[in-house]
Amino acid sequence: MAGMKQRLAEGEQLLGALVRMPAEELVEMVGVAGFDYVLIDCEHGPADLIPLRQHIAAAQVHGMDVLVRVGQNEPALIQRVLDHGAGGVVVPHVDDAGGAAAAVHAARYPPVGDRGFATYGRAGRYGTRAAADHLAADARETLVVAMVESAVGCRNARDIVATPGIDAVMAGPADLAVSLEVAGPADPVVVAAVADVHRAAAEHGRTRLEIVSDAPRARAAFDAGAGLVVVNLSHVLMETFAGLRAVR
Repeated sequence: MAGMKQRLAEGEQLLGALVRMPAEELVEMVGVAGFDYVLIDCEHGPADLIPLRQHIAAAQVHGMDVLVRVGQNEPALIQRVLDHGAGGVVVPHVDDAGGAAAAVHAARYPPVGDRGFATYGRAGRYGTRAAADHLAADARETLVVAMVESAVGCRNARDIVATPGIDAVMAGPADLAVSLEVAGPADPVVVAAVADVHRAAAEHGRTRLEIVSDAPRARAAFDAGAGLVVVNLSHVLMETFAGLRAVR
């Protein structure tokens, strides 16, 4: 089965679900529903490795690809989630080309990066995958997504997306609103900043990832050119609960 990176290169648009809660059953439900991938949040969600491993395994059982948003741009965190079987990483708070390069170096094996080599974990099929095959899979499949979520990052967006090895970019409207000192993600200043990040991605042929809260917004994001769209399941659940509560 083709991985995310290949499918994106072939022009597919992929729908995912953002999971922040430690419940592999929720990941399974997303897979049963037919989503393409799951984004497991280890920045704002539980960062414990045991639930993360269980989430990754549950996704793989149902043929879903897995991205993990790590807590910070730190090599040990990035390497660990990839060794546990994630197909890619979403790296938060990338503010410049140096931060983008650091993320790539941590996620990719030489000569592209300097990730420590190991095949005896889940990613290497517990030592049964030949070293050459493991290196080829890294080059073919590992996806590196940079998050731009500050005023500084927006100013440097073109340098970030131009960094070799960066496959996709995601603007973070909530953090941008705080950084830009405006009322919220819907403020025109934030909307303009996000649009500029998206233009930078398009200019350099990078995929853009957008987070949305419902189906109409997901459709709009795809129609506007997003290659990766992820639905915030926490928001979906709370909206559903509120709607159910309103019948009483």
